[in-house]
Amino acid sequence: MDKFLSQKSAHSYLHPPRDPFDQRMMDVGDGHKIYVEQSGNPAGRAVVVLHGGPGGGCSPAMRRYFDPSVYRVILFDQRGCGRSQPHASVEANTTWHLVDDIELIRTELGIDKWAVFGGSWGATLALIYAQAHPGSVEHLILRGVFLATEAELQWFYGGGAGRFWPDVWARFVGLIPKDERDDMISAYHKRLFSEDLREQTIHAKAWTAWENALASVQSSGMGGDTPDHYARAFARLENHYFTNRAFLGYDGQILDQIDRIAHIPGVIVQGRYDMICPPYSAWSLAECWPHADLRMIRNAGHALSEPGISAELVRVMHQIGET
Repeated sequence: MDKFLSQKSAHSYLHPPRDPFDQRMMDVGDGHKIYVEQSGNPAGRAVVVLHGGPGGGCSPAMRRYFDPSVYRVILFDQRGCGRSQPHASVEANTTWHLVDDIELIRTELGIDKWAVFGGSWGATLALIYAQAHPGSVEHLILRGVFLATEAELQWFYGGGAGRFWPDVWARFVGLIPKDERDDMISAYHKRLFSEDLREQTIHAKAWTAWENALASVQSSGMGGDTPDHYARAFARLENHYFTNRAFLGYDGQILDQIDRIAHIPGVIVQGRYDMICPPYSAWSLAECWPHADLRMIRNAGHALSEPGISAELVRVMHQIGET
């Protein structure tokens, strides 16, 4: 497999997409219904995929990292985004609601233990879920690690990443009056949750474009024109979670509680030039997690679709599937 991967282009060995054998809307309470799908082998090794954002939603492309003859792949849209309802809602929408939703999916689908696969915010949620339910997790596969710390938020929304991308940062801050730019999360929150839908949408697209522009190491700095519907859910939910510091009890909680998952094996795939979630977080996590295997990918940024990251994730899931 390793020799095969090294000789192929980055995307040629992603598994062919396979349609879901089960799709449903699951009532999780609090007025929320979430979209859940299963694909691959119904009798295969279960893996749940946690998308990023918060607010990103899942996509069919996420199935392609798993051999459908080996894995039973569970994807779902977290509260408020994708096909879940109500759209862009932040009511009863916290990290702990999502943790409960993941555990409800597991029990509703009759799964004893599963592997948990997540990138960016999905990696954050995977770690928090595993710490809350260590008996439900047999393996963690993380990409582009975000630990939801104040330092990480300050890096991305306080001007750190902007020092590398000053032109893109200027566009992001340009919508905000100068006297509010010392707290961009708060400034955008006021506008993303205003009563004016047009104002919400303008700022949602700007918020989303800032992140999209920095996702790939090959980026030209253009964040693209994201559809209004997607941008509004992504920006509102992400801002809501970051305003509330991911609803954790204290700064640094994930690393502080790493002993809860010390026995769980995990692989961390991290882009060396990740501008959104710098490698220090992945390295810090690996340093204190006894069974973590950190794989630093050179010439790669943050995105799941980065060629080196895609290659390594396929390799990792092949290796896990053979154990």
